[in-house]
Amino acid sequence: MNIFTKNKFENAVNSLSRQRMTFSNILNETRSYANARYGQKTIFLSHSHHDARYVNMTRAFFERLGIDLYVDWADESMPTYTCGYTALKIKEKIRENDFFILLATDLALWSKWCNWELGIGDTYKYVSDRLAILPLADDSDNWRGNEYIQTYPYIKGPDSSIWDDTPSKYLIHYPDGQERSLLNWLQK
Repeated sequence: MNIFTKNKFENAVNSLSRQRMTFSNILNETRSYANARYGQKTIFLSHSHHDARYVNMTRAFFERLGIDLYVDWADESMPTYTCGYTALKIKEKIRENDFFILLATDLALWSKWCNWELGIGDTYKYVSDRLAILPLADDSDNWRGNEYIQTYPYIKGPDSSIWDDTPSKYLIHYPDGQERSLLNWLQK
């Protein structure tokens, strides 16, 4: 299955980031997650708000691949408190962004919001093959979201235990067993 563990994902991010800067510098960048660069492909990142560290890593990972992330809590136009308008804005943002990725940590899998967002993402992105799960396990033997990767494509790391800065080794794995380069998938 080769699901990312949190440690392996951090190693992958650090490996990709060494090309230009260290991970700690990436975390200190001030550019907003909510605003894509002109003409840049964008991902709506569904996540638990308790996973800020992994959201930052995910941002660094995809920016090294030339893709911007939309993260709702970085969007100043979002309501301060959750309400019906929040749901409308999130639906709008899922439609507007090119891709939908669920950062599937244990906390996200328990979140009612993440599951609701996945349902919206399914509606707008699944048929066009623009939806994927990014599973992050605490350890390689324990990830509680198997039903998600039996239903949706997921991002997986290289089959090797050695991480390097070759982005073409990251794959989208489909429930039927087919695989495709993550870079190729992101160029849709």
